[in-house]
Amino acid sequence: MCGRSRGFCSCPTHLALGAVVASVLVALSGPASAYRPFDGTDAAVAKKGEIEIELQPAGRLRDESGTSLIAPAWVINYGLSENWEAVFEGQGQTSLSPPGPTTLTAAGAFLKHVIVPGSLQDKTGPSVATEFGVLLPDSTGNSGAGFSLAGIVSQRWDWGTIHLNAETALTRDHHGDVFLGAIVEGPATWTVRPVAEIFYENEFGRQDTFSGLVGLIYRVSDDLNFDVAVRHALTGGQPVNEIRAGLTFGFPLSAFGSHAAHQAGPNLPR
Repeated sequence: MCGRSRGFCSCPTHLALGAVVASVLVALSGPASAYRPFDGTDAAVAKKGEIEIELQPAGRLRDESGTSLIAPAWVINYGLSENWEAVFEGQGQTSLSPPGPTTLTAAGAFLKHVIVPGSLQDKTGPSVATEFGVLLPDSTGNSGAGFSLAGIVSQRWDWGTIHLNAETALTRDHHGDVFLGAIVEGPATWTVRPVAEIFYENEFGRQDTFSGLVGLIYRVSDDLNFDVAVRHALTGGQPVNEIRAGLTFGFPLSAFGSHAAHQAGPNLPR
């Protein structure tokens, strides 16, 4: 959540590479429920033994520091057991204006747990989850490690779904941070559903952020979703504008072994 920033631009080399990777993985995929294009998340986890991937092949980020290429940005979720998943995320960031080196930023490793199964797990009432873990240092610069702890409550109705997020963190620069956000979605049964998110984040002693996002999620199938959204924010009084676009897909980890065995089968010695 805190520190996740994903823009979109036309970058043929990175987009082509991302498309190839995505095509291979989607061929093996199963139902996907990872959560693009938001800064917050939902109170659901990947099924045991399944991987869910949120991928943005390349992006453009512009704020008061200049323009950067984000290529790629990713979140990988792996179902450890019933109601538990591991989450790994990060992004490559290259400063374009002014020119600068490429760094691995916004990286983290987390555990997510559904405390109370609810409407997102096909039960009654709200789903309640927590996510906690380590914010990893950037690959260059003077940032250190941090820690975050979040609570998530989700409720689904026929008309739509609401997800509420509250997070506290020790940032990579060792400042206290709080994040409060809400996501609203249209009906889950719609092929194309409208979505929106608002959040407030305060990094104590540094700056605060007010952010709003609107977009669409296009469900191609149970195992593939595309998203697009526009976001406007004020961070420390300075405007931040983004266009976000990407895809979400999932697959059982065993599919890799089965696919490899199928490919190797005809060439095995008799």
